[in-house]
Amino acid sequence: MSTLIIDIRQKIDRDEFELSKHAVDRSILRGIRITEIKEAIANGQIIEDYPDDKYFPSCLICGSTSSDRILHIHCSYPSRPSIKIITLYEPDINQWNKDFTQRK
Repeated sequence: MSTLIIDIRQKIDRDEFELSKHAVDRSILRGIRITEIKEAIANGQIIEDYPDDKYFPSCLICGSTSSDRILHIHCSYPSRPSIKIITLYEPDINQWNKDFTQRK
């Protein structure tokens, strides 16, 4: 397991994260609760890495909630004081493989 996901999980556990306005809007629209975000990150894996992202290094995490809801969470690296959750969504089976970890 990479140290990156471990560091992200630790910050999320300590509530050292914030949602972008876009992520807040999307979470409301999609009915995604904070507890679900925490659950998905706690058992998730990094499926895409963006070290050269426009504003700050970030990654895409795929994880599931206690109700088996699969979520993708795009967030910043833990090098920031708070993890920034940029966006979140339920992946579309038409765009991802069967376990939602690779784009088609």
